[in-house]
Amino acid sequence: MESKSVPYLGDQLVADHTSGFIVEDVTMGRYAHGFGVTADGRSFAFRTHRATLTLEIYRPDLATTVPAPEDIEAVAVAPVTDIDLDDERSVVALVRDLIPQATPVPTAQPREATTVRALLSRLAAVIDGM
Repeated sequence: MESKSVPYLGDQLVADHTSGFIVEDVTMGRYAHGFGVTADGRSFAFRTHRATLTLEIYRPDLATTVPAPEDIEAVAVAPVTDIDLDDERSVVALVRDLIPQATPVPTAQPREATTVRALLSRLAAVIDGM
């Protein structure tokens, strides 16, 4: 199976032009994966593993280009047994259908507390080093 990577504008090749989401990169084949932006401006990534496609939607205020696991805001999972993983339109259509179905992921700890804890830890290390 050949894998190719091409830029793809989701609302141009899909019949539903009102969706507004953009798939910036999609790689086809057995290990199909890619990333893009939802209609409301949040970034997302998707990947296939075995017979399942997992979509992760990230929080809107990302400071980095590579999201961390704690940046995941919602997740959707679907089987890929009924789609052609070598057809980019099929993969993008599945991603488009999964975006509204994504369920929120509970956060284990508020982000501010993590930042404060990291700052205090660094300050303690500096003070101990004096």
